[in-house]
Amino acid sequence: MTWLILLITGFLVGLLVISTGGGGAAIYLGLLTTVFHLAPGSAAATSLFTAFPSLLVGAYGHYRTGQIHFKVGNQMLIAAIPATIVGALISPDIPIKLYTWLVAIILFLLGVQILVKRFSHRQSKPVHHQGLQAACYGVLSGLMVGVAGLSGGGPIIAGLLVLGLDMIPAAATSAYVLVGTTLIGLIFHMSANNVNWSIGISLMIGAMLGAFCAPRLLMHADPQKLNAYLKPFMGVLIIFMALKMVF
Repeated sequence: MTWLILLITGFLVGLLVISTGGGGAAIYLGLLTTVFHLAPGSAAATSLFTAFPSLLVGAYGHYRTGQIHFKVGNQMLIAAIPATIVGALISPDIPIKLYTWLVAIILFLLGVQILVKRFSHRQSKPVHHQGLQAACYGVLSGLMVGVAGLSGGGPIIAGLLVLGLDMIPAAATSAYVLVGTTLIGLIFHMSANNVNWSIGISLMIGAMLGAFCAPRLLMHADPQKLNAYLKPFMGVLIIFMALKMVF
């Protein structure tokens, strides 16, 4: 029965995170530590192991539907991968409290910016000549993966929305970027043999099924309604994530 619960949980999380542009590792990390009582090191490795295949499936599905913006995605990815490696190498020496507060403040400001842009009557700026901003979001995401074992989806999806992408292409491009960062983070965190295979495999299978369905469901959604509801939802969610990190 436990494997069925894990399968359903993985499916729901995979469906949600691929639809909203996250990686899911933060959600899995919370579930693994609070519900399944795994040690932090094991939970971090297992969460990345669970999230990576579903991201791969989701990103391929978005690629098939033509929603990935490769230019801005590659700008983020090029900056994120070295940051992931550096974060993994220096993570033992970084005070977790300091790191947590820095990330929380940045996520809070990004969430507020998304809400301001959503409810402002001014048109969003197109994604042109903003490579430096994209790289900054990529670096922050990479550090989150390398240091804490998270997928780093918060800064990526927030950055893409701030840079002017609508919800569906932002979710698609985020999934593409997170495939690269999560793979690097997984390699480093798996080196300590911390993955809980019995829990991780069941969650992973469910998450892959959810990720397979998400891009196809999004293609049948009304883009205007999706932006109207999901953009403010993502802004509030990112602010909530920031507050949850420090309180």
